[in-house]
Amino acid sequence: MNLLGTKWSVHGDGRTIAPGQVVTPDERLSWPRTIGIGLQHVVAMFGATFLVPLITGMPPATTLFFSGIGTLLFLVMTRGRVPSYLGSSFAFIAPIMASQQQFGVGGALGGVVVAGVTLAVLGLLVQKFGASWINRLMPAPVTGTIVALIGLNLAPSAKANFEKAPITALVTLLVIILVSVLFRGILGRLAILVGVIVGYLVAVLRDEVDFSKINEAAWLGLPHFQTPTFHFAVLGLFIPVVLVLVAENIGHVKSVALMTGEDLDPYAGRAIIADGVATTLAGLGGGSGTTTYAENIGVMAATKVYSTAAYWVAGIAALLLSFSPKFGELIATVPVGVLGGAATLLYGMIGVLGVRIWVQNKVDFSNNINLTTAAVALIVGIANFTWAAGSLTFEGIALGTAAALIAFHGMTALAKWRGTAPDPLAPEAEPAPTKG
Repeated sequence: MNLLGTKWSVHGDGRTIAPGQVVTPDERLSWPRTIGIGLQHVVAMFGATFLVPLITGMPPATTLFFSGIGTLLFLVMTRGRVPSYLGSSFAFIAPIMASQQQFGVGGALGGVVVAGVTLAVLGLLVQKFGASWINRLMPAPVTGTIVALIGLNLAPSAKANFEKAPITALVTLLVIILVSVLFRGILGRLAILVGVIVGYLVAVLRDEVDFSKINEAAWLGLPHFQTPTFHFAVLGLFIPVVLVLVAENIGHVKSVALMTGEDLDPYAGRAIIADGVATTLAGLGGGSGTTTYAENIGVMAATKVYSTAAYWVAGIAALLLSFSPKFGELIATVPVGVLGGAATLLYGMIGVLGVRIWVQNKVDFSNNINLTTAAVALIVGIANFTWAAGSLTFEGIALGTAAALIAFHGMTALAKWRGTAPDPLAPEAEPAPTKG
Protein backbone atom coordinates (compact mmCIF):
# COMPACT_ATOMS: atom_id res chain seq x y z
CA MET A 1 0.00 0.00 0.00
CA ASN A 2 2.87 2.38 0.65
CA LEU A 3 3.93 2.17 -3.02
CA LEU A 4 0.55 3.72 -3.82
CA GLY A 5 1.12 6.51 -1.30
CA THR A 6 -1.98 5.54 0.67
CA LYS A 7 -0.38 4.81 4.02
CA TRP A 8 -0.67 7.95 6.14
CA SER A 9 0.29 8.50 9.76
CA VAL A 10 -2.02 10.66 11.87
CA HIS A 11 -0.63 14.13 12.51
CA GLY A 12 -0.56 14.84 16.25
CA ASP A 13 -3.96 14.28 17.78
CA GLY A 14 -5.59 14.35 14.35
CA ARG A 15 -7.53 17.49 15.20
CA THR A 16 -5.15 20.42 15.60
CA ILE A 17 -2.00 21.77 13.94
CA ALA A 18 0.52 23.47 16.19
CA PRO A 19 1.79 26.94 15.19
CA GLY A 20 4.63 26.68 12.68
CA GLN A 21 3.77 23.08 11.74
CA VAL A 22 2.13 21.62 8.64
CA VAL A 23 0.47 18.31 7.86
CA THR A 24 2.93 16.72 5.45
CA PRO A 25 1.93 14.68 2.35
CA ASP A 26 2.38 11.35 4.17
CA GLU A 27 0.28 12.48 7.14
CA ARG A 28 -3.42 13.17 7.62
CA LEU A 29 -5.83 14.58 10.16
CA SER A 30 -8.86 12.62 11.38
CA TRP A 31 -10.98 11.30 8.50
CA PRO A 32 -13.91 13.73 9.05
CA ARG A 33 -11.47 16.65 8.85
CA THR A 34 -9.64 15.11 5.91
CA ILE A 35 -12.92 14.63 4.04
CA GLY A 36 -13.90 18.24 4.74
CA ILE A 37 -10.59 19.56 3.43
CA GLY A 38 -10.84 17.26 0.40
CA LEU A 39 -14.23 18.76 -0.45
CA GLN A 40 -12.69 22.23 -0.16
CA HIS A 41 -10.27 21.16 -2.88
CA VAL A 42 -13.22 20.19 -5.08
CA VAL A 43 -14.75 23.63 -4.60
CA ALA A 44 -11.40 25.31 -5.27
CA MET A 45 -10.88 23.58 -8.61
CA PHE A 46 -14.53 23.81 -9.61
CA GLY A 47 -14.77 27.19 -11.30
CA ALA A 48 -11.58 26.94 -13.34
CA THR A 49 -11.97 23.28 -14.30
CA PHE A 50 -15.47 23.79 -15.69
CA LEU A 51 -14.69 26.99 -17.56
CA VAL A 52 -12.49 25.11 -20.04
CA PRO A 53 -15.17 22.67 -21.30
CA LEU A 54 -17.81 25.39 -21.23
CA ILE A 55 -15.69 27.71 -23.36
CA THR A 56 -14.57 24.98 -25.75
CA GLY A 57 -17.93 23.21 -25.99
CA MET A 58 -16.71 19.95 -24.44
CA PRO A 59 -19.00 17.93 -22.08
CA PRO A 60 -18.43 19.20 -18.50
CA ALA A 61 -19.19 15.84 -16.87
CA THR A 62 -16.62 14.08 -19.07
CA THR A 63 -13.99 16.65 -18.21
CA LEU A 64 -14.78 16.20 -14.51
CA PHE A 65 -14.53 12.40 -14.87
CA PHE A 66 -11.03 12.55 -16.37
CA SER A 67 -10.03 15.24 -13.92
CA GLY A 68 -10.86 12.90 -11.04
CA ILE A 69 -9.20 9.91 -12.73
CA GLY A 70 -6.14 12.03 -13.51
CA THR A 71 -5.83 13.23 -9.92
CA LEU A 72 -5.92 9.70 -8.49
CA LEU A 73 -3.46 8.53 -11.13
CA PHE A 74 -1.14 11.43 -10.30
CA LEU A 75 -1.18 10.51 -6.61
CA VAL A 76 -0.32 6.88 -7.37
CA MET A 77 2.46 7.71 -9.87
CA THR A 78 4.10 10.19 -7.49
CA ARG A 79 3.70 7.64 -4.65
CA GLY A 80 1.70 10.07 -2.55
CA ARG A 81 4.58 12.53 -2.17
CA VAL A 82 3.25 15.41 -4.31
CA PRO A 83 -0.19 16.74 -3.27
CA SER A 84 -2.00 18.09 -6.31
CA TYR A 85 -5.34 18.24 -8.09
CA LEU A 86 -5.25 17.85 -11.87
CA GLY A 87 -7.82 20.21 -13.34
CA SER A 88 -8.49 21.56 -16.83
CA SER A 89 -5.56 23.51 -18.25
CA PHE A 90 -6.34 26.93 -19.71
CA ALA A 91 -3.38 26.48 -22.06
CA PHE A 92 -5.51 24.02 -24.07
CA ILE A 93 -8.36 26.47 -24.76
CA ALA A 94 -6.85 28.19 -27.79
CA PRO A 95 -5.60 25.07 -29.61
CA ILE A 96 -8.83 23.17 -28.91
CA MET A 97 -10.97 25.99 -30.28
CA ALA A 98 -8.74 26.46 -33.32
CA SER A 99 -8.58 22.75 -34.18
CA GLN A 100 -12.33 22.31 -33.72
CA GLN A 101 -12.98 24.83 -36.50
CA GLN A 102 -11.05 22.68 -38.96
CA PHE A 103 -11.29 19.10 -37.70
CA GLY A 104 -14.18 19.08 -35.22
CA VAL A 105 -14.17 17.74 -31.67
CA GLY A 106 -12.37 14.54 -32.67
CA GLY A 107 -9.48 16.48 -34.16
CA ALA A 108 -9.16 18.58 -31.01
CA LEU A 109 -9.10 15.43 -28.86
CA GLY A 110 -6.38 14.00 -31.09
CA GLY A 111 -4.31 17.08 -30.38
CA VAL A 112 -4.85 16.60 -26.63
CA VAL A 113 -3.64 13.00 -26.92
CA VAL A 114 -0.51 14.05 -28.80
CA ALA A 115 0.20 16.73 -26.19
CA GLY A 116 -0.25 14.19 -23.40
CA VAL A 117 2.07 11.62 -24.95
CA THR A 118 4.71 14.28 -25.64
CA LEU A 119 4.44 15.54 -22.06
CA ALA A 120 4.89 12.02 -20.68
CA VAL A 121 7.99 11.48 -22.84
CA LEU A 122 9.47 14.75 -21.62
CA GLY A 123 8.70 13.63 -18.07
CA LEU A 124 10.71 10.45 -18.65
CA LEU A 125 13.64 12.58 -19.83
CA VAL A 126 13.36 14.84 -16.79
CA GLN A 127 13.24 11.80 -14.50
CA LYS A 128 16.42 10.43 -16.10
CA PHE A 129 18.46 13.56 -16.82
CA GLY A 130 16.95 16.28 -14.60
CA ALA A 131 15.27 19.51 -15.69
CA SER A 132 18.36 21.57 -16.51
CA TRP A 133 18.11 20.82 -20.24
CA ILE A 134 14.59 22.26 -20.29
CA ASN A 135 15.91 25.46 -18.73
CA ARG A 136 18.51 25.66 -21.49
CA LEU A 137 15.95 25.07 -24.24
CA MET A 138 13.36 27.34 -22.67
CA PRO A 139 15.00 30.00 -20.53
CA ALA A 140 12.85 32.65 -18.84
CA PRO A 141 12.78 35.07 -21.84
CA VAL A 142 11.32 32.29 -24.00
CA THR A 143 9.04 30.66 -21.41
CA GLY A 144 7.53 33.96 -20.32
CA THR A 145 6.87 34.92 -23.91
CA ILE A 146 5.16 31.62 -24.79
CA VAL A 147 2.93 31.70 -21.71
CA ALA A 148 1.99 35.33 -22.38
CA LEU A 149 1.10 34.83 -26.04
CA ILE A 150 -1.07 31.76 -25.28
CA GLY A 151 -3.25 33.87 -22.98
CA LEU A 152 -3.32 37.02 -25.07
CA ASN A 153 -4.06 35.08 -28.26
CA LEU A 154 -7.51 34.39 -26.73
CA ALA A 155 -8.43 38.07 -26.30
CA PRO A 156 -10.79 38.18 -29.34
CA SER A 157 -12.71 35.17 -27.97
CA ALA A 158 -13.24 36.89 -24.61
CA LYS A 159 -14.45 40.04 -26.36
CA ALA A 160 -16.90 38.11 -28.56
CA ASN A 161 -18.52 36.39 -25.57
CA PHE A 162 -18.56 39.60 -23.53
CA GLU A 163 -20.44 41.49 -26.25
CA LYS A 164 -23.18 38.86 -26.50
CA ALA A 165 -24.43 39.68 -22.96
CA PRO A 166 -22.49 42.74 -21.77
CA ILE A 167 -24.45 43.39 -18.54
CA THR A 168 -24.13 39.82 -17.28
CA ALA A 169 -20.48 39.73 -18.34
CA LEU A 170 -19.71 43.02 -16.60
CA VAL A 171 -21.37 41.92 -13.34
CA THR A 172 -19.43 38.62 -13.43
CA LEU A 173 -16.13 40.41 -13.97
CA LEU A 174 -16.76 43.02 -11.28
CA VAL A 175 -17.76 40.41 -8.68
CA ILE A 176 -14.59 38.40 -9.35
CA ILE A 177 -12.46 41.53 -8.94
CA LEU A 178 -14.24 42.69 -5.76
CA VAL A 179 -14.24 39.29 -4.04
CA SER A 180 -10.52 38.87 -4.74
CA VAL A 181 -9.68 42.07 -2.85
CA LEU A 182 -12.43 42.24 -0.22
CA PHE A 183 -11.99 38.77 1.31
CA ARG A 184 -9.07 36.81 2.68
CA GLY A 185 -8.47 33.09 2.96
CA ILE A 186 -10.44 30.52 1.04
CA LEU A 187 -13.25 32.88 -0.07
CA GLY A 188 -10.80 35.28 -1.66
CA ARG A 189 -9.15 32.39 -3.48
CA LEU A 190 -12.52 31.27 -4.85
CA ALA A 191 -13.23 34.64 -6.47
CA ILE A 192 -13.74 33.10 -9.92
CA LEU A 193 -16.27 30.58 -8.63
CA VAL A 194 -18.15 33.27 -6.68
CA GLY A 195 -18.20 35.55 -9.71
CA VAL A 196 -19.54 32.78 -11.94
CA ILE A 197 -22.32 31.98 -9.42
CA VAL A 198 -23.38 35.63 -9.09
CA GLY A 199 -23.18 36.12 -12.86
CA TYR A 200 -25.29 33.00 -13.34
CA LEU A 201 -27.98 34.37 -11.00
CA VAL A 202 -28.00 37.65 -12.92
CA ALA A 203 -28.35 35.70 -16.17
CA VAL A 204 -31.32 33.79 -14.72
CA LEU A 205 -33.01 37.08 -13.79
CA ARG A 206 -32.37 38.37 -17.32
CA ASP A 207 -33.85 35.16 -18.82
CA GLU A 208 -30.55 34.15 -20.42
CA VAL A 209 -30.49 30.56 -19.09
CA ASP A 210 -32.23 27.56 -20.71
CA PHE A 211 -33.11 24.89 -18.14
CA SER A 212 -34.86 22.47 -20.52
CA LYS A 213 -31.94 20.02 -20.84
CA ILE A 214 -31.61 19.79 -17.04
CA ASN A 215 -35.20 18.59 -16.70
CA GLU A 216 -34.65 15.96 -19.40
CA ALA A 217 -31.36 14.60 -17.96
CA ALA A 218 -31.21 11.58 -15.65
CA TRP A 219 -29.85 11.79 -12.13
CA LEU A 220 -27.41 8.93 -12.69
CA GLY A 221 -25.57 7.86 -15.83
CA LEU A 222 -22.23 7.64 -17.56
CA PRO A 223 -20.46 10.74 -18.89
CA HIS A 224 -20.50 11.28 -22.66
CA PHE A 225 -17.32 9.73 -24.07
CA GLN A 226 -15.87 10.65 -27.47
CA THR A 227 -12.98 9.25 -29.50
CA PRO A 228 -10.16 11.28 -31.06
CA THR A 229 -9.08 11.56 -34.67
CA PHE A 230 -5.52 12.43 -35.58
CA HIS A 231 -4.39 15.12 -38.01
CA PHE A 232 -0.81 16.20 -38.52
CA ALA A 233 -1.96 19.79 -38.95
CA VAL A 234 -2.89 20.20 -35.27
CA LEU A 235 0.61 19.46 -33.98
CA GLY A 236 1.71 23.05 -34.31
CA LEU A 237 -1.23 24.10 -32.14
CA PHE A 238 -0.73 21.63 -29.29
CA ILE A 239 3.03 21.11 -28.96
CA PRO A 240 3.60 24.65 -27.53
CA VAL A 241 1.13 23.80 -24.75
CA VAL A 242 3.45 20.99 -23.65
CA LEU A 243 6.16 23.51 -22.82
CA VAL A 244 3.73 25.41 -20.60
CA LEU A 245 2.61 22.22 -18.82
CA VAL A 246 6.22 21.25 -18.09
CA ALA A 247 6.83 24.66 -16.53
CA GLU A 248 3.59 24.44 -14.51
CA ASN A 249 4.39 20.99 -13.14
CA ILE A 250 7.94 21.85 -12.16
CA GLY A 251 6.72 25.08 -10.58
CA HIS A 252 4.07 23.17 -8.61
CA VAL A 253 6.59 20.66 -7.26
CA LYS A 254 8.97 23.43 -6.21
CA SER A 255 6.14 25.40 -4.54
CA VAL A 256 4.98 22.42 -2.48
CA ALA A 257 8.58 21.58 -1.56
CA LEU A 258 9.11 25.13 -0.35
CA MET A 259 5.97 25.10 1.80
CA THR A 260 6.54 21.65 3.30
CA GLY A 261 10.32 21.80 3.65
CA GLU A 262 10.68 18.47 1.82
CA ASP A 263 12.98 17.66 -1.10
CA LEU A 264 10.60 16.80 -3.95
CA ASP A 265 13.00 17.29 -6.89
CA PRO A 266 13.24 13.50 -7.41
CA TYR A 267 9.50 13.51 -8.08
CA ALA A 268 9.43 16.31 -10.70
CA GLY A 269 9.78 13.83 -13.56
CA ARG A 270 7.10 11.58 -12.08
CA ALA A 271 4.73 14.55 -11.80
CA ILE A 272 5.22 15.44 -15.47
CA ILE A 273 4.79 11.81 -16.56
CA ALA A 274 1.59 11.52 -14.50
CA ASP A 275 0.13 14.71 -15.98
CA GLY A 276 1.06 13.46 -19.45
CA VAL A 277 -0.69 10.12 -18.90
CA ALA A 278 -3.75 11.87 -17.41
CA THR A 279 -3.93 14.25 -20.39
CA THR A 280 -3.58 11.34 -22.82
CA LEU A 281 -6.46 9.45 -21.17
CA ALA A 282 -8.61 12.58 -21.24
CA GLY A 283 -7.99 13.04 -24.96
CA LEU A 284 -8.80 9.39 -25.67
CA GLY A 285 -12.18 9.68 -23.96
CA GLY A 286 -13.44 13.20 -24.60
CA GLY A 287 -12.00 15.31 -21.80
CA SER A 288 -9.72 18.32 -21.79
CA GLY A 289 -5.99 18.29 -21.01
CA THR A 290 -5.01 18.59 -17.36
CA THR A 291 -2.46 20.40 -15.26
CA THR A 292 -1.53 20.86 -11.61
CA TYR A 293 -3.72 23.51 -9.99
CA ALA A 294 -2.55 26.69 -8.28
CA GLU A 295 -6.04 27.12 -6.83
CA ASN A 296 -5.47 24.06 -4.67
CA ILE A 297 -2.07 25.28 -3.55
CA GLY A 298 -4.05 28.19 -2.10
CA VAL A 299 -6.20 25.80 -0.09
CA MET A 300 -3.11 24.06 1.25
CA ALA A 301 -1.47 27.34 2.18
CA ALA A 302 -4.62 28.44 4.03
CA THR A 303 -5.21 25.15 5.89
CA LYS A 304 -1.53 24.09 6.36
CA VAL A 305 -2.67 20.62 5.28
CA TYR A 306 -0.58 19.09 2.47
CA SER A 307 -1.89 15.57 3.01
CA THR A 308 -2.42 13.56 -0.17
CA ALA A 309 -5.30 11.83 1.65
CA ALA A 310 -7.35 15.00 1.08
CA TYR A 311 -6.65 14.76 -2.65
CA TRP A 312 -7.84 11.17 -2.73
CA VAL A 313 -11.09 12.49 -1.29
CA ALA A 314 -11.21 15.26 -3.92
CA GLY A 315 -10.53 12.88 -6.81
CA ILE A 316 -13.17 10.40 -5.67
CA ALA A 317 -15.72 13.20 -5.12
CA ALA A 318 -15.07 14.51 -8.65
CA LEU A 319 -15.64 11.03 -10.07
CA LEU A 320 -18.93 10.62 -8.21
CA LEU A 321 -20.22 14.00 -9.45
CA SER A 322 -19.31 13.10 -13.03
CA PHE A 323 -21.81 10.22 -12.95
CA SER A 324 -24.77 12.61 -12.69
CA PRO A 325 -25.91 13.77 -16.16
CA LYS A 326 -28.27 16.23 -14.49
CA PHE A 327 -25.34 17.84 -12.71
CA GLY A 328 -23.41 17.99 -15.99
CA GLU A 329 -26.32 19.66 -17.79
CA LEU A 330 -26.63 22.18 -14.95
CA ILE A 331 -23.01 23.19 -15.48
CA ALA A 332 -23.57 23.35 -19.24
CA THR A 333 -26.30 25.97 -18.76
CA VAL A 334 -23.77 28.63 -17.72
CA PRO A 335 -24.52 31.36 -20.28
CA VAL A 336 -22.11 33.00 -22.67
CA GLY A 337 -22.16 36.33 -20.83
CA VAL A 338 -20.81 34.71 -17.66
CA LEU A 339 -18.10 33.01 -19.68
CA GLY A 340 -17.20 36.30 -21.35
CA GLY A 341 -16.83 38.08 -18.03
CA ALA A 342 -14.72 35.36 -16.45
CA ALA A 343 -12.63 34.83 -19.58
CA THR A 344 -11.75 38.52 -19.77
CA LEU A 345 -9.89 38.14 -16.51
CA LEU A 346 -8.64 34.57 -16.97
CA TYR A 347 -7.09 35.07 -20.39
CA GLY A 348 -5.42 38.23 -19.19
CA MET A 349 -4.13 36.37 -16.13
CA ILE A 350 -2.48 33.78 -18.37
CA GLY A 351 -0.80 36.59 -20.27
CA VAL A 352 0.37 38.28 -17.08
CA LEU A 353 1.75 34.97 -15.79
CA GLY A 354 4.20 35.20 -18.64
CA VAL A 355 5.20 38.67 -17.48
CA ARG A 356 5.56 37.29 -13.95
CA ILE A 357 8.08 34.74 -15.24
CA TRP A 358 10.12 37.60 -16.70
CA VAL A 359 9.97 39.57 -13.46
CA GLN A 360 10.80 36.66 -11.15
CA ASN A 361 13.79 35.71 -13.30
CA LYS A 362 14.91 39.34 -13.72
CA VAL A 363 14.92 39.18 -17.52
CA ASP A 364 16.97 42.08 -18.87
CA PHE A 365 15.03 43.76 -21.67
CA SER A 366 17.80 46.26 -22.28
CA ASN A 367 19.43 43.27 -24.00
CA ASN A 368 18.30 43.34 -27.61
CA ILE A 369 18.04 39.53 -27.84
CA ASN A 370 15.47 39.32 -25.02
CA LEU A 371 13.60 42.36 -26.31
CA THR A 372 13.37 41.09 -29.89
CA THR A 373 12.36 37.60 -28.80
CA ALA A 374 9.39 38.90 -26.82
CA ALA A 375 8.44 41.66 -29.26
CA VAL A 376 8.22 39.53 -32.39
CA ALA A 377 6.64 36.46 -30.77
CA LEU A 378 3.97 38.42 -28.90
CA ILE A 379 2.76 40.26 -31.99
CA VAL A 380 2.70 37.03 -33.99
CA GLY A 381 0.68 35.34 -31.24
CA ILE A 382 -1.70 38.16 -30.35
CA ALA A 383 -2.48 39.11 -33.96
CA ASN A 384 -2.83 35.39 -34.76
CA PHE A 385 -0.54 35.32 -37.79
CA THR A 386 -1.18 32.31 -40.03
CA TRP A 387 1.06 30.43 -42.44
CA ALA A 388 -0.11 27.75 -44.85
CA ALA A 389 2.36 25.07 -45.97
CA GLY A 390 0.54 22.78 -48.36
CA SER A 391 -2.38 21.26 -46.47
CA LEU A 392 -0.99 22.42 -43.12
CA THR A 393 -1.97 25.72 -41.52
CA PHE A 394 0.01 27.13 -38.58
CA GLU A 395 -1.55 29.89 -36.49
CA GLY A 396 -0.56 32.41 -33.83
CA ILE A 397 0.37 30.15 -30.92
CA ALA A 398 2.45 27.75 -33.02
CA LEU A 399 4.11 30.51 -35.02
CA GLY A 400 4.67 32.68 -31.94
CA THR A 401 6.30 29.78 -30.09
CA ALA A 402 8.53 29.02 -33.08
CA ALA A 403 9.40 32.70 -33.37
CA ALA A 404 10.40 32.88 -29.69
CA LEU A 405 12.63 29.79 -29.86
CA ILE A 406 14.24 30.67 -33.19
CA ALA A 407 14.75 34.34 -32.36
CA PHE A 408 16.29 33.69 -28.95
CA HIS A 409 18.60 30.81 -29.82
CA GLY A 410 19.41 32.08 -33.30
CA MET A 411 20.27 35.60 -32.13
CA THR A 412 22.24 34.24 -29.16
CA ALA A 413 24.36 32.02 -31.42
CA LEU A 414 25.03 34.85 -33.89
CA ALA A 415 25.84 37.30 -31.11
CA LYS A 416 28.36 34.90 -29.55
CA TRP A 417 29.95 34.31 -32.96
CA ARG A 418 30.24 38.01 -33.70
CA GLY A 419 30.72 39.20 -30.13
CA THR A 420 28.11 41.89 -30.68
CA ALA A 421 25.77 41.39 -27.67
CA PRO A 422 26.10 40.27 -24.03
CA ASP A 423 24.70 37.01 -22.73
CA PRO A 424 20.88 37.45 -22.71
CA LEU A 425 20.62 35.38 -19.52
CA ALA A 426 23.17 37.44 -17.58
CA PRO A 427 21.71 39.56 -14.73
CA GLU A 428 20.86 43.12 -15.64
CA ALA A 429 23.91 45.32 -15.12
CA GLU A 430 23.81 47.76 -12.22
CA PRO A 431 23.81 51.39 -13.35
CA ALA A 432 27.15 53.14 -12.98
CA PRO A 433 27.32 55.47 -9.97
CA THR A 434 27.02 59.16 -10.75
CA LYS A 435 29.66 61.60 -9.63
CA GLY A 436 28.47 64.10 -7.07
